[in-house]
Amino acid sequence: MVEDKLSYTAKVLHIISSGWVLVIATLICVDVIGRAVFNHPLLGTSEIVKNSVVAITFLQIPLAIMIGAMLRTSMVMDAVGPMARNFIEIITCCIGIAFFVALALGSFDPLIQAWQIGEYEGEGALRVPTYPVRAIVFVMAILSAIIFAWQIFRILTGKPHTVKN
Repeated sequence: MVEDKLSYTAKVLHIISSGWVLVIATLICVDVIGRAVFNHPLLGTSEIVKNSVVAITFLQIPLAIMIGAMLRTSMVMDAVGPMARNFIEIITCCIGIAFFVALALGSFDPLIQAWQIGEYEGEGALRVPTYPVRAIVFVMAILSAIIFAWQIFRILTGKPHTVKN
């Protein structure tokens, strides 16, 4: 039940990020055509793209963790037995939890401050708010830590890894 909800959430976030990539690609194409044909770029494209890359990346992390697609050395994992493999997985999950909890803690105060002051990037005609991206980083860090904790529980209870992308 928990795994189904985590998996569903991760997949929905991945779909959102994929759609966002298409929007950004279209925006870049419009900007390039505007520069080449009309000698007039689309204002704010660089600020939108810069913030979007961070958001898109963090939206994709939960599914990557759920399906076991995080960076790992298969040469080492293939060379050890199941108990050692589980031990390595638990250690890497603990490191993942520590990393994402630290990221969440470190990004919380800047997130609150950005919401309070209405932080933005860009000057002139288009000012892009940064606080939504900060919120995405914070929430995805928490969700990623929860998924790593779930992976530890799954390993300790001997449940097979069933999530498919």
